[in-house]
Amino acid sequence: MTANASNAAGTSSERAGALLVNLGTPDSPGVADVRRYLRQFLSDPRVLDMQPILRWLLLNAVILPFRPKRSAAAYSKVWMAEGSPLLVHTRNLGTEVAALLGDRWEVAIGMRYGSPSIRSAIEQLAAANVDRLVVLPLFPQYSEAATGSALAEVDVQLRNLKIDVPVHTIRSFCDDAGFIGSVAELMRETSDAFEPDYTLFSYHGLPERQIRTGDPTSAHCLELPGCCDVRDRPVPECYRAQCFATSRALASVLELDPDRHSNSFQSRLGRTPWIQPFTDVVIEDLAAKGVRRLLVVCPSFTADCHETVEEIGNRAREQWRSLGGEDLVAVPAPNATARWSSGVATLLRSGLPAG
Repeated sequence: MTANASNAAGTSSERAGALLVNLGTPDSPGVADVRRYLRQFLSDPRVLDMQPILRWLLLNAVILPFRPKRSAAAYSKVWMAEGSPLLVHTRNLGTEVAALLGDRWEVAIGMRYGSPSIRSAIEQLAAANVDRLVVLPLFPQYSEAATGSALAEVDVQLRNLKIDVPVHTIRSFCDDAGFIGSVAELMRETSDAFEPDYTLFSYHGLPERQIRTGDPTSAHCLELPGCCDVRDRPVPECYRAQCFATSRALASVLELDPDRHSNSFQSRLGRTPWIQPFTDVVIEDLAAKGVRRLLVVCPSFTADCHETVEEIGNRAREQWRSLGGEDLVAVPAPNATARWSSGVATLLRSGLPAG
């Protein structure tokens, strides 16, 4: 689903604001900062969508007593000299996009959880006296847990700060040409150097209930075989279907062999059913089938982070080698590459209608 297209960018006297939103990160890989981040993240009812008392019990009795220490160890493995990879890459992207858009735009970045906050980003845009605002959550595929939560927080902070300007949102860009071209370029470069036997598209997972909740028919999503392969689907903002649409677009651009690529989902939490197939299980199956050199790309992430660098680049690679695979290589996220920066600038311009 591409952004609503328009080549206009308002009148010549207007100043536009661009708000780039990413998920967020702890302030440091220390246990206390990781615990603080996880508490904010997992207290969001759109993330843990369950009864408040059950969410409180799960968070305070099961997750927070144990997970922060493990997560802190994982974060410490990927932390950069400048800070969290996700924050570093998102800041760099904001800088590059601002240069491309020019003086008529003010670009700010905000994290749904952690710092810099969405509120601080909106305050920056308000101080620049923007006349219009384009909000781009940096999540290619729409989900209520990520995109929906980010847009809801933007609405809350706009009301709290009494900001009254036209706001235009880009809800997804799963098969946008700029995004697909950026990922395909990185895949091609990595593949040319690595020469893989197989390509695995690994997306962030979601609980099945979140997919089913978004289906007004209650008879399509996860109910029909191949439900996510239907192009004219009755649930246009189905996260799983949009993931599949991203894979189809990338496979088409790169002319991938249909028998040498597939989709999977990573990062599941808890015992409730999550969307399948699971990345770690698919890795086992591919090794058993004799695949030796595995290329993994994570197209639900536009910036490298814990999930791409540590979970796939480190842990999945160790798993692959323990299963007898020769090597596993993770494709970098678009981060702040020239092509993706240009793609984001185009998305922002197209998201700003005339008038």
